[in-house]
Amino acid sequence: MEEEDPNHNHWQLRPECSPAPELCRRGRNGGARGSGLPGISSSANKFLMNVITVDDYKNTYWPKLECAIDQLLTQSPGDYIPISYEQIYSCVYKCVCQQHSEQMYSDLMCHITRHLETVSLELQAAPPEQYVERFSVALGQYMGALHSIVPLFIYMNKFYIETKLNRDLKDDLLRLFTAHVAEKHIYSLLPLLLEAQSTPFQITPSTMASIVKGLYTLRPEWVQLAPALFSKFIPNILPAAMESELQDYAAQDQKLQRDLMQNGFNRGDQSRKRAGDELSYNGSCSSSQSYR
Repeated sequence: MEEEDPNHNHWQLRPECSPAPELCRRGRNGGARGSGLPGISSSANKFLMNVITVDDYKNTYWPKLECAIDQLLTQSPGDYIPISYEQIYSCVYKCVCQQHSEQMYSDLMCHITRHLETVSLELQAAPPEQYVERFSVALGQYMGALHSIVPLFIYMNKFYIETKLNRDLKDDLLRLFTAHVAEKHIYSLLPLLLEAQSTPFQITPSTMASIVKGLYTLRPEWVQLAPALFSKFIPNILPAAMESELQDYAAQDQKLQRDLMQNGFNRGDQSRKRAGDELSYNGSCSSSQSYR
C-alpha cells in the first residue's frame, strides 16, 4: 500500500473527527453525489475509500512499526537509525484514523514487554563485575528510546490512551521497565551501589548518578530503601540537618577528601579539579536528557 504524506490535503481530517464505522459503511453502500455523506469533502471521500482492514494492519502497518521500535530499543548513543520518522508517524496516524488504536496499543505494550523480559534475563546472566554497568546501559538505552517512541505514537496517546484509558503513554512505558526490569533487580543492585559508595571510584560518578536518578524517576518511594545513597544525587529528600549532626558531616567530608587525595586528586591541581567538574556536569546533563 502506497504511503501518503500526512501533511497532504488528504490527511487534514483530524482523528477525533474521523468517521464512525457505520458512516464508512454508508459511504461504501452508495449515496448522493460521491460519498453520500452530508458535509464530507472529496478529500475525505478519498480517505474513506482508503480503508485499512484488520489484515492490512497486521500484515503491513504493524510490521513497519515493530521494526522501527526494535531499532529504537536497541540503538546505542550516536548510532544512525535507518528509519523514516515521517513514514512511521504517518503509519500511526493512519491506523488511529482507521480505528486500530486499541490493537496498536496492545501490540506496542506486548512487544516492549517481551523486549524488557529479555533485558532482565541478560542482566541476571551478567558477570558480577559488569552487573552495575550493564544495568546502567540498559536503563539509559531504554530511557533514550522513549524520547523517540513516545513522539511517534503521539496520535495514539492523545486520541486513545489519554481519552479512553485516562493515562499517558510515557508513564505506561516507564511502568513496564519498573515491573519487568527494575523491580527484579533493585535488591541486587542497591547493595552494590552502597558498597561502591563506601569505596570511591569503584563505580564512576556518572554511572552512580544515572542509576540513582533513574531509579528515583521510576519509583520515588525506593528512596526509603537507601536514603543516604539517594540523598547524594537527589536534592531535598532528607530532613534538614540538626546542629548536633554537623560534626559527623564534617568528619565524613574529611574522609572523602582523604580518599580523593589517595586516588590522585590533589586540591592544588586546578586542572584536575576542572576535569572533575566537567565529568560531574556531563553526567548530570546526560541523566537529565535520559529521564525527562
